[in-house]
Formats: sequence, C-alpha cells, structure tokens
Amino acid sequence: MTKSNFISTTLIVLTYNEEKHIERCINSAKEVCSEIFIVDSFSTDNTMSIATKLGALVYQHQWLGNQAKQFNWGLENLPIKTEWVLRLDADEYLTPELVSEINQKLPELSEDITGVILKRRVYFMNRWIKHGSYYPTYLLRLWRFGSGKYEERWMDEHVKLDKGKTITFENDFVDDNLNNLTWWINKHNTYATREAIDLLNIKYKFSSVDGLIAELFETQDKRKRWFKEKLYIRIPPFIRPFFYFIYRYFFKLGFLDGVPGLIWHFLQGFWYRFLVDSKIYDIERRAKKENKTIPEVIKEHYGIDI
Repeated sequence: MTKSNFISTTLIVLTYNEEKHIERCINSAKEVCSEIFIVDSFSTDNTMSIATKLGALVYQHQWLGNQAKQFNWGLENLPIKTEWVLRLDADEYLTPELVSEINQKLPELSEDITGVILKRRVYFMNRWIKHGSYYPTYLLRLWRFGSGKYEERWMDEHVKLDKGKTITFENDFVDDNLNNLTWWINKHNTYATREAIDLLNIKYKFSSVDGLIAELFETQDKRKRWFKEKLYIRIPPFIRPFFYFIYRYFFKLGFLDGVPGLIWHFLQGFWYRFLVDSKIYDIERRAKKENKTIPEVIKEHYGIDI
C-alpha cells in the first residue's frame, strides 16, 4: 500500500530508554500512519537516535507523573494535522493482520464513529498469555483527533470520547516487553504506588476525576471499572489478592499458560495486588500516626503531589 492510500493517521508513543522496542513499534505502524511522534522523557540510551533514523519526529518533555498527563500534553502540543490518532506503548506493535484491517476499514467508517477499540495480546517470557481473563483486553487506542483524550487517573487510565460511537476491530496488537524480570518487578513497584493512590482516591475522594463512568453492562473498560469501584474496593485488603489470583489462575484457566503463565498470574495477579494493599496500609497508618491527610502523606513519603 502506498502512502497516498493512507487514511490520515498519527502515531504517538511515549518513551524513556526504549531502545530495545522502539524500532519494532515504529516499523509496525509505518503502513498505517503518515506521521509518527515520539514524546520522550529525556532518554539516556539510543531511543531518540533510532526513532529519528526511522523518520519519527521526537519531542522531549519532562515526565508529568503519569501516562495520562504526558499523553494529553502530546495531544495538546504536538503539531498533529491528521484525522486520526493512534496510541501505542513503545513495547507494543501492530500485527500485519491489524495493519491490513485498519487500512481496509478506517476509510469506510461513518462520521459518527469516532473511536476504534483494538484487542491487546500480551506476551510474557515468549509466551502468549491467553488465559486468566487476560485475553483479549479491549482498549480504545485509535480515535479521531479532537474527539477525546485520556482521563487523568493515576492508574488504569482510558481514553474518554467527548462525542461519537466506537467500533471494535477483529485483529490484535501485541504487548511484548523484552526487558528482564527485575525490570518488570521495579516497574510494577512503581505501578503499585499509583494503583494505591487510585484506590485511596476511590475511598476518600480527595481528588476529582472526570473519567469513564463505571457500568456493569457496558464495554469492557467500563465493566472492569465497575468491578474495581463497586466490588473489589469492598473486599478487605490482603484478602482480595488471594481471591483475585484464585479466580484468574484456576477458574479462568490461567494454569494453561504454562510456567510463564504461573509466573505472570502470580506476580501480576497476586504479588502486585498484595503490594498495592501494603502501600495503602502504609499510607493510612502514617496518616493516622502523623495526624496528616492522605495526600500529605503521599507527597511527603512517596514524593507524589496529588
């Protein structure tokens, strides 16, 4: 397919030290996107030079604390001139089947369709994680520029459309991080802090969020939000990680994903959730002991200004 056949689309990727992934990500989207922007948080490796050689335009911007704020900065400040915007993480890439589907279907969409939901396929230790309710994960990653932006949550952020309807495409994009397990654990330690803040905010409502409305009988993202805000938050801390792991690994057949699946479902489904509850306990304990508000404790002891 030649460039003249493209529907006008821009790819935006947030990066920090992604030299292992960025070439794969950009190359996978070249047949879909006429413009590729990298919003880099001052990488110290070869991320920027690799992206530039591949034809991407690199903008450096200081990290704003979470992906939603950083991506929304890109939407507001990058010179985007295309009709559509595609968001990929650096360690994600489009499958050839999805590339063909986007090029075939996107030009045919009616004007009232402003968002396209894509299916994410996660690989971990070279194993496709098919079970444990982890595939497929449906995410709105392609939308008409100006019709929506990311809800500014600390964790579990989604695109919120201001207008229009969505459609779901059939084929997958892939999440396959090539870093080692120590990197993965450190990353999820950071995620756990943000998830703890998100759950504490649901409980104490110290920060307003204009985001998706939690609805049980709606799209997957709204349904997951409902379970998080209406059910998971009500289960006692430290008990809910056990229930969640048992549900994923046994009832949703996570054990069929082999040894990589055991590691994934245990670490992501139990250890990570237990760590989140531990951080919630630590923050609440400090707030009571020091006679401070939850945001004050988070800022003083975790370095995050709510």
